Amino acid sequence: MDKNTFAPTPPMGWNSYDYYDTSVTEEDIKRNADYMAKYLKPYGFEYVVVDIQWYAYNVGTKRDQYQYIPFEKVAMDEYSRLLPCPDRFPSASNGNGFKPLADYIHSLGLKFGIHIMRGIPRIAAHMHTPIKGSTITANEIADPSSICSWNPDMYGVFPNKSGSKEYYNSIFELYAKWGVDFIKCDDICRMDAVSAKEEIVMLHEAINNCNRPMVLSLSPGPAKLEEAWHYERYANMWRITDDFWDTWPLLLNMFERCEHWQNHVSTGCYPDCDMLPVGFVGKGFHAERLTNFTKEEQITMMTLWSIFRSPMMLGAELPKLDEWTLNLITNKNVLHLLTGSHNARQIMRSDKQAVWYSEDLHEDVQYLAIFNLEEEGDIELQPEWLNLESLEAVEFTELWSNEILEFNSLSDSTTRTVTVPTHGAKLYRIRKN
Repeated sequence: MDKNTFAPTPPMGWNSYDYYDTSVTEEDIKRNADYMAKYLKPYGFEYVVVDIQWYAYNVGTKRDQYQYIPFEKVAMDEYSRLLPCPDRFPSASNGNGFKPLADYIHSLGLKFGIHIMRGIPRIAAHMHTPIKGSTITANEIADPSSICSWNPDMYGVFPNKSGSKEYYNSIFELYAKWGVDFIKCDDICRMDAVSAKEEIVMLHEAINNCNRPMVLSLSPGPAKLEEAWHYERYANMWRITDDFWDTWPLLLNMFERCEHWQNHVSTGCYPDCDMLPVGFVGKGFHAERLTNFTKEEQITMMTLWSIFRSPMMLGAELPKLDEWTLNLITNKNVLHLLTGSHNARQIMRSDKQAVWYSEDLHEDVQYLAIFNLEEEGDIELQPEWLNLESLEAVEFTELWSNEILEFNSLSDSTTRTVTVPTHGAKLYRIRKN
């Protein structure tokens, strides 16, 4: 299978983490999927992703002490494979796993994804449980020195030991039976562990072995730019940042990160700016709130993600979206850049402003995104940004406001300025008249 065909355009969808943390339930997933199918699917949003610790019992019960309760009970089968916790996912009982939930998601015309951690469950290693397709037991492939610094659930595996590939093949065989379309693998992208680079290869090979197309997303970042070829060869998405939240300094930093990765966006290969913290987030963190981003900062975020062609995963509780936010994330002209543009690049960036450029795949159309990184002010359009000698006889359509600018009647000496709000953006579609 060609993994690049699994994601011909940047994946779009919803992930449970930003709102629910570890506490998401089957009913929560269905409620958000219902909303997506009704309101977002026509705009390209299709993945519904269950994030971290879907296998764990008692999640959130000690949230004042732990995000992930150390060595808490988990659901696991006889082959060392984690299963959905039946307390939160009742349809998973009796060996059903995620298949009933995946079937429900698929019945809505959507796709189903899950989060996994790199490696094998620690409890499996301690109990010496079997690995399907091997005479080796979990303790023989688990590397006790290969641990995640922030989650206590897993050991990494020794890539070259007999049983390691069989273990990865066995969990993806299970995921294929469930009907999984998307895998977000954590504790692997930035290659903190010695084995992480080889485990990325094992994930890729296990997807091929199970014979079901699954988009492979790697977290957390920042990804290593010097390993770009490795991500491009074996994964579909890789995080270029650590967890992205709703603060201006993190958004401002994304301009530099996107500049570094702009030459590594191609069909099936997407540097990932992380989830979009719009709407209501934080309930599972005991801090439910409306996003801290201003409306202008949200426009900046959507503009940058779109012109850069990042995957676009929503983090909000979807049924709580207000009309303004729904309109923000369903602007067809803006979202068109994800699927219908290419050759994006940052033309310039200073402390005060940034400018990005891209081209349409099918029309003689250019796109220009102008970002104000400080206080509101006027930014002068430069013909050289668009490979033009003059801005005359060129029509600028601003895709957020639909405002049209034409410079036909202006002389070359006339200043062409646009006013961009504080931390805001203007996104122009440019056609010659």
